[in-house]
Amino acid sequence: MKVSVEISYYPLKEEFKAPVKAFIADLKKEDKITVKPNSMSTHVFGEYEDVMYALTRCIKEAFELPNSIFTLKIMNLDRDK
Repeated sequence: MKVSVEISYYPLKEEFKAPVKAFIADLKKEDKITVKPNSMSTHVFGEYEDVMYALTRCIKEAFELPNSIFTLKIMNLDRDK
């Protein structure tokens, strides 16, 4: 099943750009998913299992930074087309 995910990441610290960029770069390492960042959120597309694996791994790593917030919208359709 194909899914589309919209993610917003809010590191609650003064210097927030570096953690956001690192999170996106980490997601882009996954070759089975498509990652499309924009100025407000990041969109991830792919097979459900591949997307959830990547998100679980990358969010867990991002949570090493204290006080981080993620919001996700998950759709069971491919919005990349």
